[in-house]
Amino acid sequence: MTVNLHVCVTCRAGQPVAEGQPTPGARLHDALTQLGAPHGVTIVPVECLSACNEGCSVAVSSPGRWSYVYGRMSADDAASILAGTAAYASTHDGLVPWRERPEIFRKRSLARIPPIIDSKEAAE
Repeated sequence: MTVNLHVCVTCRAGQPVAEGQPTPGARLHDALTQLGAPHGVTIVPVECLSACNEGCSVAVSSPGRWSYVYGRMSADDAASILAGTAAYASTHDGLVPWRERPEIFRKRSLARIPPIIDSKEAAE
């Protein structure tokens, strides 16, 4: 099952960006793609994750698993983001044990979102 690592490429991280220059979010996306996605992970550029006050943000999701949104990221965090995403991809439910998460995933979590449950399952 594919895991998506969504990266907000329009994020300015509270910084002015000169015309024609890449945003901090675009630089983060470039750093991630240059390192390469872990097996089973797709890096997906998105235009906004609505975490504008939290610096560059990423979200990790997969069908049937918990999803996470992380903030205050930069291109310097690319390797740790990919390590955390690989750990997430190795789970069946998206719940990586606390001590196995990279520090940035322990300290910069903005949201944890439960898996979508089929309405038929919810009624049972």
